[in-house]
Amino acid sequence: MKLLLISNSTNPGEEYLGWPRQDISNFLKDTGVKRILFIPYAGVTVTYNDYEAKVNAVFQQLGYEIYSIHHEQDPIRAVVEAEAIAVGGGNTFHLVREMQRTGIMQAIRGRVLAGIPYMGWSAGSNVACPTLRTTNDMPIVEPDSFNCMGLIPFQINPHYLDAHPAGHGGETREQRIEEFIAANPGVYVAGLREATSLQYDNGNLKLIGRHPMRIFRYGTTPREIQPGSEVGFLMLD
Repeated sequence: MKLLLISNSTNPGEEYLGWPRQDISNFLKDTGVKRILFIPYAGVTVTYNDYEAKVNAVFQQLGYEIYSIHHEQDPIRAVVEAEAIAVGGGNTFHLVREMQRTGIMQAIRGRVLAGIPYMGWSAGSNVACPTLRTTNDMPIVEPDSFNCMGLIPFQINPHYLDAHPAGHGGETREQRIEEFIAANPGVYVAGLREATSLQYDNGNLKLIGRHPMRIFRYGTTPREIQPGSEVGFLMLD
């Protein structure tokens, strides 16, 4: 497999997909990929056409063409014929419902296991996990199930924050993840902070980006992983 799982698309004060552009270029280098099938279904308050155009404007600067699956009469065939796949961020529940409804969830899984490059940001990283249960998103729609592609055996929490805002009476992100691992012992959760990604290539999983990643597992103390670290142990379960 060849995966690039990005925490977030945009940092404050930066252009859309600004910070990960070099990582995307490095990821696609020497793959022979020219056109990338885009999955826009996480977009809810933006039209799929506008979402496609926004992503394509970035990828054209990198030398690639984005084309969106929502134009395709046969979505599964589009997946089967794709050179590479990119899944955008937005609402994970909406994304999963549409991937299940169109039948592309398992089709993408098969193509990625066969070796085509897969990249996703935010919700697009969530759907690479076994389930969507560590998303931050509101369940605005109900998918058939919480099951996702299971390209990796652990869960990602994108946009992971350590902060507990003043005046906020609810649980912190860490407390929410601790609830998850208590209910699901044996499953790793990677708290993927802004401006960080996980890259899997040639059997190696590596944290890249600007910040450490926080790793959770039931019965153990959360630990910090520094950028540049190999984290292949996450792929063993």
